Amino acid sequence: MSQVGDRIRELREGRNWSQREFAKRVGINYSVVNRIELGKRSVEDHELAKIADVFGVTTDYLLGRTDNPNPPEESKDKELGTLARINQLIKEYGIEQMGFFDIEKWKSLSEEEIEEIIKHFEWVVHKAREKNKSEDK
Repeated sequence: MSQVGDRIRELREGRNWSQREFAKRVGINYSVVNRIELGKRSVEDHELAKIADVFGVTTDYLLGRTDNPNPPEESKDKELGTLARINQLIKEYGIEQMGFFDIEKWKSLSEEEIEEIIKHFEWVVHKAREKNKSEDK
């Protein structure tokens, strides 16, 4: 196997994606994914960039040039990087397909489900406040 193929397989399996599902996200044939993961086919430059975008990692990580999968963020780009990561998570977990943003679907939630959501929102706000306090010091 190739290092690129190994990294792709590890990232794909870490998200519980089949080769077909991953191939669809990248826009290539699943048999190409299979050959890449087995080291029988190299990754073309445009494919490498798309794969890095889908996983939210650097091409250097995919190529084995670094063990840090996270792209370095400039301070001015940090907010955009964070928003991009959140958008990636929404896509990865299929939240946009679950009707998460469809207010009508929220009306059928039980009181317990609403309480769970409130707890999560409160936790996110708490963490954001902690972070802001530590940055102000």
